[in-house]
Amino acid sequence: MDLNKYRVKVNNLSKNCKPSLFKFSSTSEIPPLPGIIGQDRAVRSLAFGLDMNIEGYNIYLAGYFGTGKTTLARKMLNEKAMNKPVPSDWCYVNNFTNIETPRVLQISAGMGQEFKKDVAENIEMVIKLIIKAFEGEEFEQQKSAIVNNFVEKTNRIYLNLEEEAHSYGFSIARTQNGVNSVPLKDGESMSQEVYMALSEDERAELMKKSAVVQDKINESFRQYKEIEKMIKEKIKALELETARSVIMPNFEILFNRYKTNPEISSYLQEMHQDVLNNLDMFRTNEEESPFNLLRKMDKRALLRRYQVNLIVDNSSLKHAPVVFETNPSYANLFGQIEFESEFGVLTTDFSRIKPGAIHKANGGYLVLHINDIIKNFYVWDKLKRVIKNKEIVVESIGKTLGWGNSETMQPEAIPIDIKMILIGDPLYYYWLYTHDEEFQKLFKIKADFDMDMNRTQRHMKDYARFISSVCHAEKLRHFTPPAVARVIDYASRMADDQGKLTTLFNKLAEIIYEANSWAAYDKAELASGEHVEKAIKEKQYRSAAIEEKLQEYIQQGTLMINVSGSRIGELNGLAVYQMGDYQFGKPVRITAKTFMGEKGLVNIEREIYLSGSIHSKGVLTLNGYMGSQYAQDKPLSLSASLTIEQSYSGIEGDSASSAELYALLSSLAEVPLQQGIAVTGSVNQNGEIQAVGGVNQKIEGFFRVCKERGLDGQQGVIIPRHNIANLMLDEEIIKAVKDKLFTIWAVKNVNEGLEILTGIPASEEEKADQFTPGSIHYLVNKKLSHWSRKGQSIYGNKTIAAAASDSGLRRRSRRV
Repeated sequence: MDLNKYRVKVNNLSKNCKPSLFKFSSTSEIPPLPGIIGQDRAVRSLAFGLDMNIEGYNIYLAGYFGTGKTTLARKMLNEKAMNKPVPSDWCYVNNFTNIETPRVLQISAGMGQEFKKDVAENIEMVIKLIIKAFEGEEFEQQKSAIVNNFVEKTNRIYLNLEEEAHSYGFSIARTQNGVNSVPLKDGESMSQEVYMALSEDERAELMKKSAVVQDKINESFRQYKEIEKMIKEKIKALELETARSVIMPNFEILFNRYKTNPEISSYLQEMHQDVLNNLDMFRTNEEESPFNLLRKMDKRALLRRYQVNLIVDNSSLKHAPVVFETNPSYANLFGQIEFESEFGVLTTDFSRIKPGAIHKANGGYLVLHINDIIKNFYVWDKLKRVIKNKEIVVESIGKTLGWGNSETMQPEAIPIDIKMILIGDPLYYYWLYTHDEEFQKLFKIKADFDMDMNRTQRHMKDYARFISSVCHAEKLRHFTPPAVARVIDYASRMADDQGKLTTLFNKLAEIIYEANSWAAYDKAELASGEHVEKAIKEKQYRSAAIEEKLQEYIQQGTLMINVSGSRIGELNGLAVYQMGDYQFGKPVRITAKTFMGEKGLVNIEREIYLSGSIHSKGVLTLNGYMGSQYAQDKPLSLSASLTIEQSYSGIEGDSASSAELYALLSSLAEVPLQQGIAVTGSVNQNGEIQAVGGVNQKIEGFFRVCKERGLDGQQGVIIPRHNIANLMLDEEIIKAVKDKLFTIWAVKNVNEGLEILTGIPASEEEKADQFTPGSIHYLVNKKLSHWSRKGQSIYGNKTIAAAASDSGLRRRSRRV
């Protein structure tokens, strides 16, 4: 029996990049890489999505962290935005007819600042002109003439009233309560004693005359009021005409400058009329209440009514905007209305409206990370509403969510034209697509980012350019060809595939940064392959505390692992531990015990709920294999227990299923297994060995244990044949294999693995009655046939299968 055919050749244990591939002495000689590489699918999808100007064709960039999603988005969006015009400016202004609904004005790109400046300068000049005009000599003279005329007329009315009152024997007296008539006696005011001395007829006559005089007074008062009203109208007309004459030239300039924009023209006309309608605000010499006085003394408060709140200013842009919002809180995304305190009361107006990222990205592109949106989950519904309605309204979060809110200001909505790009994990995309119907309609383009790419010469040369771009951008030492080659080998190790390179460029950048630091310690001008190797080793060392602790437990015997000799029903499996960004392998002791009975195959981890669903599936698959292999002509009479010893936490994955099967068959055949050989691989019901993950970490973990105990040339690892392409082993292991101190075997089925572990043929026949005598399958079948006959004698006419079924029902009933 030749076992050498299962050995993996040394040149298949890893794949090394040759430095001679690169025709430069350092990466400083090659141009930096623009953008990213290895994401052709994502590039095509994103490009197509950006070209689609139809509603709903927003984009979701799906990929794992570090695959270059943000980098690609920034590059392609900037290139696309270069071909789009700068969008309009937007501003909010006072709505003079309804101050609770500020008006929104759209202005040509870059004109917002100019318009704001023009309005501010105009209104400041208007205020000065009005105040100056009202304080001017000409205005005072005209106003005085009107007032003097009023005084003259009121005096004439009073004198006429006085004369008429005298004719009736009365005089007119002015008091705080108004004008009263006083009866006269001999030209003097009648006293109370004189009045009481009058006869009844005289009193009646006096009262009749008093009524007539009072009617005269009332008539005079009515005339006074009419004259007063007329005079006020004249003064107001004078003020209006004066103000109009001094401000009209300024407004004419604005009217002519913005006559091509109907909305602005309409606003300026309303502003002009509002100034004329509120001339009282410009008075400075009238008595005011303390609060009004303080407010009107503040010139800024007066100017605010007519100022322009420019919320989107694109004057600095040369193309459509590209906005990356890294903190998409409600206010940062949709804008907000701020409040200020005035005399202990919170107030607001149109000038307190603040823009959000959507306002700034209007007419261009907005990029958001789904992780950031999840942290601010309450923005999701409004974000979808904005995309659907193609408009944005600035309002408080309380108003959006329907909470109690005293906010009454409702600014006009701004129409939007925006391409939304979401960046996130594929998991979030599938979850949203499944559970949110609106998401399907709004994000119709998915750009998938792969985690690896083919290891071609073009991609390896692009890797060199990537290293050059990092060195240029961060001002690092450049890399030699051997250093670049080592980075490429590390990239294949990260991808766990000899024919692939990882696209997790942020992880590669960490190695570049750290290799530069190690080169700095050595005062080297360039980073060499040794510096890259040092960076990799040190990075592993910083994360290997738990791995070393477990290794120590194994060496002490606390964790019982045998790497020499042979044992029945016992075998070393291999597990992978994930500690943050660090993975390492460790051998685990798998044992199987078999005995006559009807319980079937019992997975101890499953019974105590430490087994994950995939691990349980792997163990249950063994039932199918056992039945197919040994129970074609008889019932399968078997009780067996399988466990991973000294395992006290959850177990997941089916990579130990082949090792569990080997241990089970060893126990049944009573044939010992080599303890210096560890096994990994998943098995199916046909006995075929299937590929598993983490094969490099598993081999290296077992090698370290064997190295500590002493390599004897009999130790090694059995892996699935389909995993050969995933081997990117450490140089130390490759050297040990080359020196025949350690061996890697690759098998494609259970039979090949049994031959390596036992040194006994497994049997080439597949039918139970044709197994080769002395083979593993023969010995297993012999044991099972013996148990089957004894079982039938115990259960009589009742078959073992029926008994096992009844027993299973009883066990399930007890669990329930």
